[in-house]
Amino acid sequence: MAKEVVKHFRLTAEDAEVFAKLAREAGMKEADYFRLLITQKPNDYPEVRSGLKSLINEINRIGVNINEVVYNNNSRLYREQDKNRLIAYMRRLNETVEKAVEDFGYH
Repeated sequence: MAKEVVKHFRLTAEDAEVFAKLAREAGMKEADYFRLLITQKPNDYPEVRSGLKSLINEINRIGVNINEVVYNNNSRLYREQDKNRLIAYMRRLNETVEKAVEDFGYH
């Protein structure tokens, strides 16, 4: 979307310094950081994007393992050990999701 409206704001020197520092820490230009603050889209935050990416990767790995257990069950190769593995994978998945909720909040 084209940015056609220009707004001017006055800040104290201290506020301007804090704002510039926060934008730098976020790895963003000040204008981009300002837009982030007014839109409040969690996916715009670099730490949220990184956390979600690692969560998705973890869930995919766990899903592959769960599929192996289900395949063994369907092939009549299911063992008690497979049941224990499945329980461990599901526990790990729940812990991973709980950690993400703690890190990023629940919205």
